[in-house]
Amino acid sequence: MVDHESFAQAAQRIYYEWDKALSDDDVAGLLALYAPDAVLESPAVPLTMGTESGVVHGHNELRPVLEQVAARKPPLRTYYRTGYLTDGARTMIFEYPRQTPTGEQMDFVEVMEIADGLIQRHCVYWGWRGVQVIRDDAYHK
Repeated sequence: MVDHESFAQAAQRIYYEWDKALSDDDVAGLLALYAPDAVLESPAVPLTMGTESGVVHGHNELRPVLEQVAARKPPLRTYYRTGYLTDGARTMIFEYPRQTPTGEQMDFVEVMEIADGLIQRHCVYWGWRGVQVIRDDAYHK
């Protein structure tokens, strides 16, 4: 976190840095955006880790998930977005829409709770196109 960084500055920084790190498969860069005790909830957790739960806690559990996501992203996992919304105090929401100017991508809504310049809680909600990827077992191919 930058000293005296406002929530608005932190949200903007995380919005761009998180997407860049994910698109570059930069696991260290992704982890640096999360609080040490952050919680991630995502269908990608059981898909890539073979667990029943989609919830991980802290960097030690988060790192292997991010490593697997980076290594096994299906071709439909692209990075078109058009902006984000915040409540101005703690929560940022953004969408990877199914339809993009160049075709389809996996559709997600990302909800991040941010405090002290870091992601504290991150929930990922998958749309119908993303669910098709699960059904087609594309993360294992």
